[in-house]
Amino acid sequence: MALAVSHDDQPKPPRVVVLGGGSAGWITACLLHKAWGHRGGSVTLVESPEIGTIGVGEGSTPQMKALWDHLGIDEAAFMTACDATYKLGIRFTGWSERPGFESYFHPFPGPVDLHTEPAFVANCALARRGLDVPALPDPWFLAARLAEEGRGPHPGAGFPFGPSYGYHFDAHKLGAFLRDWATARGVVHLERRVADVALDEAGNVAALVCEGGERIEGDLFVDCSGFVGIIAQRALGGEFRSFAGNLFNDRAVVMPTGRPAAIRPQTEAVAMTAGWRWSIPLTTRVGNGYVYSSAHISDEAAEAELRAACGSTADARILRMRVGRVERTWHRNCLAAGLAQGFIEPLEATALHIVIATALEFARAFEDGGFTDRHRAAFNDRVALRYEGVRDYIVGHYRMNQRNDSPYWHENRKNQDLSDGLKAMMTAWFTHGDLAKANARAYAVPAYSAMSWHALFAGYGSFPAPAKMQPAGEAGRQSLEKVEAMLAACAINFARL
Repeated sequence: MALAVSHDDQPKPPRVVVLGGGSAGWITACLLHKAWGHRGGSVTLVESPEIGTIGVGEGSTPQMKALWDHLGIDEAAFMTACDATYKLGIRFTGWSERPGFESYFHPFPGPVDLHTEPAFVANCALARRGLDVPALPDPWFLAARLAEEGRGPHPGAGFPFGPSYGYHFDAHKLGAFLRDWATARGVVHLERRVADVALDEAGNVAALVCEGGERIEGDLFVDCSGFVGIIAQRALGGEFRSFAGNLFNDRAVVMPTGRPAAIRPQTEAVAMTAGWRWSIPLTTRVGNGYVYSSAHISDEAAEAELRAACGSTADARILRMRVGRVERTWHRNCLAAGLAQGFIEPLEATALHIVIATALEFARAFEDGGFTDRHRAAFNDRVALRYEGVRDYIVGHYRMNQRNDSPYWHENRKNQDLSDGLKAMMTAWFTHGDLAKANARAYAVPAYSAMSWHALFAGYGSFPAPAKMQPAGEAGRQSLEKVEAMLAACAINFARL
């Protein structure tokens, strides 16, 4: 790749062309413009006016708050424009039938948890050995208490420890919000229908060819064209690695219901006959979706089951998902992002998290390599590890389920298509090993903390059968009482929504 040279003989940042808008395209455009725009780099985003945002998920991890801070975007402006609400974690309901563990809350880790997590981990260790102590995650973490009480994530002036949090938002409005923000700062937006991708003699992308023959040339091309992967897969022949053997779900049916009467800052993930459904509160409506396996339920039956659960009479959309990732995120002079890069079902709302991390790490690797592909292999390895770590954690939700009401859940529980990393984490749990050490050994780049693995395993009640549990005295219960008193004192510093 030949790049221009600046006056001080340093290579200029590249001309970047992003194919596709939506959340992924505009987030990537914003981040690459932030990295290089002030140094002479340029970003052009090309999208067809006829192609809309898929918007499978409307939730994020705390990485989105970090994105706003990095870009200097006002949180209140984003929330107003995108009908957004806060998200402190996910409540999983119905994934286990074990008494006392029918529902659990998985929090985003925060600073207060540093004081309560050790006691939770200690009780988990006792329960794993068959002692009857409180080990459901909910009462041990501030975020769970705040969500239950309908409190927001911002403390009063006298309390300096706020929890980590993400958002729920309207995906269509997010794309428009980021478009307006980016174009106001110099990102070029072109509404064009791309007919072809032109390659040069070396096999790199030379230009996007629009209907009518217009060529949009660049140095780097970002493929945000969705599952079809117009550049990364169609033009460059990138290989796709399916996760279908690990994750059964390949469809989603979505429909809204009206404005919520009250907003809790949490996503609901409720087990269904052949998958799970989400319930996400926005300021103007509730987003509902049922993620399911088409091998276990028909589209019509899934739609009927979701309607019965949420009471919606709105039109439904059926979305087909291809779960997996491209073999190489950065191939030749193309970076794949969003659905063109890969997709892991929306159970943990990691899609935009991966988009953000990919763009930031790519900008760093490309610049550190002198605006060459010197660090491409290492970058691709890191991205692959992130995808597979997220996949393993989500597979763990299905593999560890304790339901007996349908073939879907039974087959997930018997699934043996597991990675060595997930096997190592399960083995550590059931053999009373140290999950923090097991996590560090199993994953060179851990996607989830040891606390999250504890919450997953303990949330299902993955302990010896109740009949085998032995009395443990008062130590474990007294520990919980102290934690609950501390969290109650903390919670009063947060206003109700």
